[in-house]
Amino acid sequence: MPFQYDLAEPLLQVKDVHLQLGGKQILAGVNAEVRNITRPGLTQGQVVGFLGPSGVGKTQLFNLMAGLDPAAKDAKVSGEILVAVSGSDQLVPVKRGLAGVVAQDYRLFEHRTVLSNLMVAARKGGYTKQEAKVECVALLERFGLRDRASFYPCQLSGGQRQRVAIAQQLLCSTTVLLMDEPFSGLDPVMVDQVAKLINEVSALDEHMTIVVVTHDVSAAISVSDTLWLMGRDHDASGAIIPGARIQDTYNLIDMDLAWHPDIQAMPAFHDLVREVKLRFRTL
Repeated sequence: MPFQYDLAEPLLQVKDVHLQLGGKQILAGVNAEVRNITRPGLTQGQVVGFLGPSGVGKTQLFNLMAGLDPAAKDAKVSGEILVAVSGSDQLVPVKRGLAGVVAQDYRLFEHRTVLSNLMVAARKGGYTKQEAKVECVALLERFGLRDRASFYPCQLSGGQRQRVAIAQQLLCSTTVLLMDEPFSGLDPVMVDQVAKLINEVSALDEHMTIVVVTHDVSAAISVSDTLWLMGRDHDASGAIIPGARIQDTYNLIDMDLAWHPDIQAMPAFHDLVREVKLRFRTL
């Protein structure tokens, strides 16, 4: 039986977003929304798995949600993307730095220690030096990195770098966190560990919203409460109509496929993995 929950205020809205690059329609009327999920007696953040075929436009939408302008001079963008700001009930247009971005290569300052990396992020986030030190140490403890505070990024494992990169973004951005291919190149054990980490981060704040862009259908379903599938429309003859949008949204909570520690052992999980992979053929 699905867990009890309610949907409250919107935390992220994508409204009729269009993008042209080099005269080609990349995105066409993208609409999506993430609302605050509330559960009795629990701090429950939101995790969206964002899937779609390669080259369909996921990266372009990811960049727009991060507040990044297209690099191409002839780019044409319309529509709006709004995000919630900590301590406010209002949504504001996204701009660079509002949403946290964890890139696939976990970018860190290589010449700074782990603690120094976090201190830079905290000061950027508006903390005083004293407040920053307290917050940084607290996150190092929470992420199991206290004994790595004086290490340099080159001395860390891939998983440790990822945790530092996430902590860095939590200190200097809002409660929207965008993750680019966090499961790429990982073995099954590491995939499970990253999924667990994402769930732990989502539970740090009631308004925490994590959007995970990935090609790993199984990992996306195992970690998310919502799935977005991006693809393009087709005409009557089956030809692709330029411009992608969110074609399908799956509410995994109502499907009783969210928040289960043993979700990958459930027959319905494997059924949905097959369904989504088949859907990819038509996107």
